[in-house]
Amino acid sequence: MSRIAATFRALNQNNRKALIPFITAGDPEPKMTVLLMHELVNVGADIIELGVPFSDPMADGPIIQRSYERALKCHVGLKDVLEMVAEFRKTNTVTPVILMGYANPVEAMGYQNFAVKAEMCGVDAVLTVDYPPEECEEWLKCLKQKKIDAIFLLSPTTSELRVKEVAKKAQGFVYYVSLKGVTGAGHFDLKEVADKLTYLRSYISIPIGVGFGIHDIVTASAVAELADAVVVGSRIIEEIEKSDKNKVLMNVSNLVRSLRKAINKVSLEH
Repeated sequence: MSRIAATFRALNQNNRKALIPFITAGDPEPKMTVLLMHELVNVGADIIELGVPFSDPMADGPIIQRSYERALKCHVGLKDVLEMVAEFRKTNTVTPVILMGYANPVEAMGYQNFAVKAEMCGVDAVLTVDYPPEECEEWLKCLKQKKIDAIFLLSPTTSELRVKEVAKKAQGFVYYVSLKGVTGAGHFDLKEVADKLTYLRSYISIPIGVGFGIHDIVTASAVAELADAVVVGSRIIEEIEKSDKNKVLMNVSNLVRSLRKAINKVSLEH
């Protein structure tokens, strides 16, 4: 059983929902990334989503775009990200790590080469925004050979045909984008999310996480009522961006701890 499957099974047995925080590798500086990863686990992260810096992140809003720019100024690339995961794995062999990014860095490294290195470093899953499920058979084959889960995005406008395709090919969990727009966008319609998750679960048997637009304990709690996992990215990156470097760990820790507490409260009420 994969680390992701084991994590969701344990959470389900304890009537808890997963908290999946996102940070960008190399932001605010490379030496902070592994420290942040460990701190996220310490304050309640169940799975870590680690962004691979990219110059043209089309699905990401301005906050995460700026985090990629900061990381790229420090010359952080895919090879460095894998090394960060390997460093994290020296003392944490339990918490799943997902790499979130775009096709170009993977294409540059090569499917097979990437899959081999990712497995060696301890990567559990990859979410590649611009690999549509209908057109990435070779990519999925490489990941499957190394027992790395392929995470796919679904959105409010995803067609039924693609939902069925994702249901067949996704592993670990499916990431539902809660609104029409980029990461960090504004208010989302909770009833619309609830209705969509009911629809998606008629096709999808693995857990469903919800992200994009979750910016405080109120939205985190509301999503935890509906989904199997709550994914928080832009709000955490915003905290990193506005913090003095010597207070980044403390401020991120306080934020994620508050999100964990809010999500746990939902579990206790059921």
